[in-house]
Amino acid sequence: MDESRELGTRDIQSIDAVSGSSGRERPISPDTVLSAVANEHRRAILEALDNASGKTLEYDVLVDRVADRVRDEDVKRESDEHRQRVRIALHHTHLPKLDEARIIDYEAETGDVQFVGGELERDLLTLVEPYDVHE
Repeated sequence: MDESRELGTRDIQSIDAVSGSSGRERPISPDTVLSAVANEHRRAILEALDNASGKTLEYDVLVDRVADRVRDEDVKRESDEHRQRVRIALHHTHLPKLDEARIIDYEAETGDVQFVGGELERDLLTLVEPYDVHE
C-alpha cells in the first residue's frame, strides 16, 4: 500500500512538471484560470507581471501599469482618481482572487506581487491579448 501512495505522489508531481505549474501542490483547474483571465484588470495584472524582470513588481508600480492599460470609462475624470479606483480594486478584489488561485503571490505587508503561474496561464494570456484592444 505504501508503494501505491508513493506512486500516486510521483504521478501528481509529474503532472505538475508537465503542466508547468511552478511548484504548486496540484495543477490549477481550467475553470480557475478562465475565471482569472475573464476580467480586464486581472489580465492587465498578469501581463504586467509576466513582462516584469523576475516576474515580480512592487504594488505601486503594478497599480500604475494596470491603470495605464485599463481604460477609464469617463475620460474626463482625473487620472489620479482613476489610479485610486484601480488601487482599491486591485487590493480588495483582483490580487486576492489571483493569490487564492495560486497564479500570483501577493504579500500585502511588503507590497511585492509575483507571478507564479505556469504555461497554461501564459498561453491563455497570449490567446486573449488580441481582444484587449481599445479604440
